[in-house]
Amino acid sequence: MSAKKQSDRDARQARERLRAYQARQSVHEHARRRRIRDNAIAGGVVVVVLALAVVFQLTYFSAGPGKPVASPKASASATATPTPTPAATAQNQGDVPPKSLAENRTWTGTLTINGIALGVSLDGAKAPQAVSSMISLTQKSFFDNTVCHRLTTGTTFKVLQCGDPKGDGTGGPGYSFGPIENAPSDGKYPEGTIAMARQSGNADSNGSQFFIVYGDTTIPNDSAGGYTVIGKVTSGLSQLKTDVTDKGTKDGSADGVPAVTPKIDSFTLK
Repeated sequence: MSAKKQSDRDARQARERLRAYQARQSVHEHARRRRIRDNAIAGGVVVVVLALAVVFQLTYFSAGPGKPVASPKASASATATPTPTPAATAQNQGDVPPKSLAENRTWTGTLTINGIALGVSLDGAKAPQAVSSMISLTQKSFFDNTVCHRLTTGTTFKVLQCGDPKGDGTGGPGYSFGPIENAPSDGKYPEGTIAMARQSGNADSNGSQFFIVYGDTTIPNDSAGGYTVIGKVTSGLSQLKTDVTDKGTKDGSADGVPAVTPKIDSFTLK
């Protein structure tokens, strides 16, 4: 083979190698950019999910346990926010029991749900207005035969909400009151806590609805603050968890109607 032909062939092979190398580089660069794009999308999704989770917790707690006379419907939709009844606008509404009923002392009693006797202790010194309301309502057998309409099952958000005579989260005692009393400044509600539910951002919207914390729970304060802690469950909580809350919600969601309907048989205080 002549030197010229050998040179031409070497040049042609060199060009082919260069094109093959460039093609491989192009494929590699395309794959690299795609990985970066996919990672960015995945990261964005994680950020959005986390953000939505925070917003959802803030929203659904302020719309449920933060809403004594109006909480989400059984669908647990974040947008389901029924109109409160009665309305409460920055002052007590209706015939609110006098806070002197609490007598500045501890009240003990039994809250029986589905035959499960829960021992309870209410602090009339730390939450005189809310405890006075509970005393007045129990004396009238207001809670008897009502159902606990809402259950949340989040990892740090475990509450059973009760006290609505309508059983759908929109009912109340015919009055509403404030202020918020004895709310934890750090938003921590230990297992066994009993606290008042109210409307989001309305400190004067407490009514008859209350929630039982069946597992350590964190509730971020809203613009009105926290939630009035009236007392605690002193016995029977483990059975309530086994028979009711551990069964979850009817639709399997983290916030909805309990799968096992919890009915209040009676509520007594002395």
